[in-house]
Amino acid sequence: MADEDLTLDDDTPERDPNARDMFGGAPSPEASAGQVEDSAAYTVIARKYRPRSFEDLYGQEAMVRTLRNAFATGRIAHAFMLTGVRGVGKTTTARLLARALNYDTAAVHEPTLDLREEGRHCRAIIEGRHMDVLELDAASRTGVADMRELLEGVRYAPVEARYKVYIIDEVHMLSTGAFNALLKTLEEPPPHAKFIFATTEIRKVPVTILSRTQRFDLRRVELEAIVKNLEMICENEGARVEADGLMLIARAAEGSVRDAQSMLDQAIVQAEPGQTVTAEEVRDMLGLADRAQTISLFEQIMKGEAGAAIETFRALHGFGASPDQVMLDLLDHCHGASVAKAIGPQALVLPKDQAARLTAVGAAVSAGTLARLWQLTLKAYDEVRRAPDAAAATDMAIIRLAYAADLPGPEQALKRLQSGEPLPAGAPSGGSGGAASAGSGGGAAATARSPAPQVQVQPAKDPVVSLATFEDMLALIEQRRDIALKLDVERYVRPISFRSGAIEYEPAPGAPANLAQRLVGRLKEWTGERWLIAAHGGGGAESAWERQKRQEREVRAEVEADPFVREVLQAFPGAEIVGVRNIASPEPAAEPPVEDDSEED
Repeated sequence: MADEDLTLDDDTPERDPNARDMFGGAPSPEASAGQVEDSAAYTVIARKYRPRSFEDLYGQEAMVRTLRNAFATGRIAHAFMLTGVRGVGKTTTARLLARALNYDTAAVHEPTLDLREEGRHCRAIIEGRHMDVLELDAASRTGVADMRELLEGVRYAPVEARYKVYIIDEVHMLSTGAFNALLKTLEEPPPHAKFIFATTEIRKVPVTILSRTQRFDLRRVELEAIVKNLEMICENEGARVEADGLMLIARAAEGSVRDAQSMLDQAIVQAEPGQTVTAEEVRDMLGLADRAQTISLFEQIMKGEAGAAIETFRALHGFGASPDQVMLDLLDHCHGASVAKAIGPQALVLPKDQAARLTAVGAAVSAGTLARLWQLTLKAYDEVRRAPDAAAATDMAIIRLAYAADLPGPEQALKRLQSGEPLPAGAPSGGSGGAASAGSGGGAAATARSPAPQVQVQPAKDPVVSLATFEDMLALIEQRRDIALKLDVERYVRPISFRSGAIEYEPAPGAPANLAQRLVGRLKEWTGERWLIAAHGGGGAESAWERQKRQEREVRAEVEADPFVREVLQAFPGAEIVGVRNIASPEPAAEPPVEDDSEED
């Protein structure tokens, strides 16, 4: 072994220059650069585009304006409470406030919200390593011991910054003992300490804590602001996403910018690099129903086409749309059509073609019909969520909605019956007596039997209403749907005389003192002429309500006196007459011709 030559031969090949060293050495600088770039940690969009100044906070202009004025006048609170739904910027705002309180540059040496350049303490606060800015997650440190340990350092002055800032996130998670430990310090804090609390459950925070803080409710961010933010990110990232796709993401985010940015991060990788991400790909990613198809479903329902609507829903369900999501879209479309009818299509945050379709639906039906459809759809949504078979429940809901959308409202049906117009197919029909009794009892029946007010239509002028009888006046009040006045007139007015422009009546016991004044004002508004209404002490006829009650008593007495009814009451001891109703008798059948017996032998 000693004589063995251990020297290397000069011809021995050296290590392959492309091989990686066992101790981590890179094979070559060129290869190393590419590998480091590929293995670098990716920063998600929600972190990469976190606001670095108050100007970058989307949708929180009211809060920023209040804080800016407070800092400008030196009226800075010692504690702030930031509340709102997830992703609206509570924690980000807390860190920005910590920077603003301790902002210090070569030119600025006071608290300010103008963070145009990075100050001495900004970088350390952003990275969470500043000694005077302590951030606590209350969800993981809820006990009183943790709070006491934290507050031990409050009395000491800051090490290098202007203020000691305590940021407590999800403060509602603190225990009762921890809140009590915090209470005294929060009530009388040292001048160098500032507290910033953030929570999504403001109702769980004790009132004693809330009363010692300046509260800011961070609102849900509007769709336009979220879409604008997503468009900016796509431009910076060189990504292409269709406008409808960005709108779908913004809607699904429900006012949360962070949720929208996280969904955009996922949407960007739905297509190959350099290609455009379509709205269909975003919809598939989110699992949403096709909005254009649900608008078609809404249009079919509003037309009363139940069969076509069920086929459209089943096609959507086959593509993966959940029944409750479809019902939510129908609710959204009903709301959109109602808003477009009241304000116009510009009030809808939708693509132009979809907004135009909902506007057309709103223009084709009355506001009352849309309101009824909203109530029915809201009830149907709850039924679909609780049903054992959600798809079957949606089928039944669509049938019910389509049938209800094709029916006239109660006010439309009454107007058509009074004017003699035929009701649409499928609408409930009935005689004038039935329609009158559905209004308000016998008083309404008497009104329905009386002639309707005479309306003379003149070109370019409002209709002139001519009232000839007391019943005409009652019919006019019912037509104008002043229910309170109608009930008072029927119950307390005993007419003495009636002529156009003048009424004399005897007030029934309990009549409102301002009844005549109210009646004068409404008649002048409806007829355009002045009315003189006088109340006298006696001599009036029955009021409409008294006449109705008298007629009911007479009819009941007549029924009780009927021999057959008496026999029934005697046969069934304890039976009583609950009510009396008039049932329309069928048309009598044609009698056969009578044969002449004189010709018989």
